[in-house]
Amino acid sequence: MSTKISGPGVRMSSVVKVYPPDVLALDNVDICISPGSIHSIIGENGAGKSTLMKVLYGITQANAGHIEVGGKPVRFASPRQAVRAGIGMVHQELMLIPSYTVWENVVLGAEPVTYLGRVKGEAALARVGEIIERWGLKLDCSAIVGDLSISAQQKVEILKLLYRDVQVLIMDEPTAVLTPQETAELFVRLRALNSDGRTIIFISHRLSEVLDISDEITVMRRGRRVMTTPNRGLSRADLARAMVGRDVVFSAVREGDAALDSSQRPPQPSPPTVPPCLEVRGLSMTVRGRGRPVLDDVSLEVRGGEIVGIAGVEGNGQFELVQAITGAVKPDSGSILMSGQDVTGASVMSRRRLMCSVPQDRKLAGGAGAMSLVDNSIMTHHRLRPSLSSKLTPLLLPRACRDFCARLIAEYSVVASGPDAALSQLSGGNQQKVIVGREFSHDVDLVLLDNPTRGLDVGSSEFIHAQILKKRSEGKGCLLVSADLDELLSLCDRIIVMYEGRVAAEFAGSEADRDSVGRAMLGLGPGPGRGPESEGVTSGR
Repeated sequence: MSTKISGPGVRMSSVVKVYPPDVLALDNVDICISPGSIHSIIGENGAGKSTLMKVLYGITQANAGHIEVGGKPVRFASPRQAVRAGIGMVHQELMLIPSYTVWENVVLGAEPVTYLGRVKGEAALARVGEIIERWGLKLDCSAIVGDLSISAQQKVEILKLLYRDVQVLIMDEPTAVLTPQETAELFVRLRALNSDGRTIIFISHRLSEVLDISDEITVMRRGRRVMTTPNRGLSRADLARAMVGRDVVFSAVREGDAALDSSQRPPQPSPPTVPPCLEVRGLSMTVRGRGRPVLDDVSLEVRGGEIVGIAGVEGNGQFELVQAITGAVKPDSGSILMSGQDVTGASVMSRRRLMCSVPQDRKLAGGAGAMSLVDNSIMTHHRLRPSLSSKLTPLLLPRACRDFCARLIAEYSVVASGPDAALSQLSGGNQQKVIVGREFSHDVDLVLLDNPTRGLDVGSSEFIHAQILKKRSEGKGCLLVSADLDELLSLCDRIIVMYEGRVAAEFAGSEADRDSVGRAMLGLGPGPGRGPESEGVTSGR
């Protein structure tokens, strides 16, 4: 059992962290987290907020500085030591074993055992059940975690910390893949924990949520703490200005069109006479071991000059849809057409000649972290752009490749030491700019975007949104898959909702709202007065 924290909940003083060779991630950071408060930490990608929390949680060791917990100096060499001191962390990427049950995941590493080392299964199960009942988490102890929704898995992560009786909970981007209804439920849960005396440290890029949940807010910029303030009389604009040092446009389309000049202003949604650049017809696919199809007779189309959004709770077929369109997987039935060409059986490279694609995982699918920006920027282009190769041999021209990369760095405002820097040395936002720049430099009619701003700060997101709007204004068709409902509502001309592998609803962008789309994402229907026959909503079939 951990010791209850009293006095100043957490105090970090003069914390310095340098990543070799000379990246100053934390520059003499001072921060005080009051006990029993909900304290949010915000900042641009690379501002140092995640690094600061990793230092607090024992994942990363600081080069200098001091940490006090409950008024006592501590130095954590591992997360296990942090948990023993009453500090726990729920990561954005949930750390659960899918094949284990709820209670097995919860007690893993902290199992009650007999003097012979045998796990007291019944005692552990009873203890986990008591905590579930006390906090109203509505979880089945014997359920297999892999069968649970993302929201339920997040409850399991919180349950792990309650089982260990932590008093400080660090929540890292906890709402990134939740619907509005699930986010509201999470906030009720966090406020209940806070009312019980627990301290919550909340990290998020969603400033409206930060304003909703926080008692105090700390803003970080370039490794320094620039502001800590009570959450009174603040607006999203205030926080964004403190984060990036300038005003930020939040509503990229619906409210932002008036601010664009005539060359940037998006056209009206494409009329039906505009040929589609993407047609998906009756796509179905079953994955071995799954009880139901991951794609079930999915049909949709995207026309030039429009942005079509795909909404849905993670795991409802969006990822498989993207994989099928790009050619990474083969569907069981159905067809895919790009600019009128049937590409259902075509290779990935053949499709790349007709589309550009920003994948959801920039580290695993979007780029190669250990390779240079030059190498990352010319991926695909080295096959499709003749100017990068010699006319006499298939060899690439180093000067042409470097010039291409330099133009991309300049055009997309990538902050890097130069073209030879490794992609992994850049912040998440700058890595994404490299990937978006590479893909958008490929002049094709179809733009496929899979969560292009996931984990990015408001400044980086605003920049990428502007690039998407530019493609739309050029008459390109954009298919935008996103877990960020605000992003979809801001950018899209139409929003298609997927649930259990099917198209559950379709909304005109101008008619969509958070509640109706959120209900459809949960399989509850669009809501009163917003059924398939309502204005602005079609069946999607």
